Amino acid sequence: MKARLMMVGAGLSGAVLARQCAQAGYDVTVVDARPHVAGNCHTARDADTGVMVHTYGPHIFHTDDDGVWDYVQRFATFMPYKNQVKTTVAGKVYSLPVNLHTINQFFGTAMRPDEARDFVAAQTSNIPDPQTFEEQALAFVGPDLYAAFFKGYTEKQWGTSPANLPASILKRLPLRFNYDDNYFFHRHQGMPRDGYTALVAQILDHPGITVKLETVFDPTEADQWDHVFWSGPLDGFFDYKLGRLGYRTLDFELFRANGDWQGCAVMNHPDADVAHTRISEHKHFSPWEKHDKSVLYREFPRACGPDDIPYYPIRLAEEKSLLADYVALAQTASNVTFVGRLGTYRYLDMDVTIREALDLADTFLAARTAGTPAPRFSKAPL
Repeated sequence: MKARLMMVGAGLSGAVLARQCAQAGYDVTVVDARPHVAGNCHTARDADTGVMVHTYGPHIFHTDDDGVWDYVQRFATFMPYKNQVKTTVAGKVYSLPVNLHTINQFFGTAMRPDEARDFVAAQTSNIPDPQTFEEQALAFVGPDLYAAFFKGYTEKQWGTSPANLPASILKRLPLRFNYDDNYFFHRHQGMPRDGYTALVAQILDHPGITVKLETVFDPTEADQWDHVFWSGPLDGFFDYKLGRLGYRTLDFELFRANGDWQGCAVMNHPDADVAHTRISEHKHFSPWEKHDKSVLYREFPRACGPDDIPYYPIRLAEEKSLLADYVALAQTASNVTFVGRLGTYRYLDMDVTIREALDLADTFLAARTAGTPAPRFSKAPL
């Protein structure tokens, strides 16, 4: 009799794990509480305009991992896409990430790359080992660029002062002394032509996989399966018995327009007196399509409540302490592996999510063959 595996969550983690295990001969059931697959990267056509909408906010695929790039292209046609973010500051529009054009426009100069590098360096603070977001910003770009492009946006996004946030959040962002306005620097960048939901549906399209939507899995029934992969909230598996891990969530305000409303896919709004953080115009995520009308969303971050969709793990001192307690509790559980963004309480890009799922599948299958225990986490949360 085939071993029976349960994948809780039909996002990228669950889909990739399900596919790899099904191909290895396992009988896999995938459940998801939502009425669709693909989790937070779900896309759907807007009925009125025909625009492909990123339902839970923009997702752009980018990676340097050749294996992951080859993997996703097995299941979808990817179209070229360059993420060129703009930002409106004090009534003027600039390009992001901060680059030579941004610097020259902001300071009213016409500096060459070496001049701009020296100019910015003269403004930065000498902080050898920045610990907070604010320290990193002051050491990175200096007070003026920090105040204009980072401070207000970060306060709205995280609901706290940048002085309370770890430096690692800002370290992900580049600073360029040329005119390259590509937000990402990865070799492979693109969008699935038919959307992310079609991509995930194709990954799940295997005779060894059964998908059940609008289905809530009861963790107390885990022992009815040979193994469970849990991509839901780590604390949710234990019914939040130690308390809830902190997240930020997003509210989306939909509006529509004729023609082209803002001229780009994403416009940031870091000014503190503007309530939203950014506006996304979704037809620009599919530049190979032509639409007369437009669908846009304003994003409003706030604290995540029990009934909200968790987006960004906070991971400050209080949350890390509680996380350590849940990790210890997870080590006492049997028959389950915690995976993905929610299961490991980490912010993950899509390519990293896929890579971890592929690697975990290999590790799990090898452990089953050897008769050894499966890992408790796809990646250690701490």
